[in-house]
Amino acid sequence: MSQELTGKRIAILVTDGFEQVEMTAPRKALDDAGAVTTLISPKSGQVQGWNHQDKADRFVVEQDLQSANANDYDALLLPGGVANPDQLRMIPKAVEFAKSFFTAHKPVAAICHGPWLLAEAGVVRGHNMTSWPSLKTDLTNAGAKWQDTEVVVDRGLVTSRKPDDIPAFNKKMIEEFSHQHVPA
Repeated sequence: MSQELTGKRIAILVTDGFEQVEMTAPRKALDDAGAVTTLISPKSGQVQGWNHQDKADRFVVEQDLQSANANDYDALLLPGGVANPDQLRMIPKAVEFAKSFFTAHKPVAAICHGPWLLAEAGVVRGHNMTSWPSLKTDLTNAGAKWQDTEVVVDRGLVTSRKPDDIPAFNKKMIEEFSHQHVPA
């Protein structure tokens, strides 16, 4: 695979309850493209991944959210899972961390339930996006233009619906993350 992301630092924000494949498959694609990825969480130690309704593997938290600074990263990945973004959107530091990527015009990729955090951060207004279907009303009410399609790219924001969309999501995520600057 090409090394089009060499030198790029990518933040991956999760807490317990993330859909494991929505973190591991995009992370592998980013790593394979030459990026340096960091698993960030408000939890210390390890976070619990899920495979739909069942517990899956545990992963080591590489940076505590309290000490994380978006200025140290070139882009943000937000995996889904129902519990993960629902918990994150209740943590002001997580909301501010996600919002700061938009403020700095840095690309963000969110899959499945991941966009919930972006709705909470107040950054989806006017964006074309997709998500797990149950978020359609939340995202629409937050001002997004929701579409039912495997991947949507809009001004540096890459969104997808579900694990089946990961190949298309990864391709577009790498394209967007390789850009130097994202327009407002």
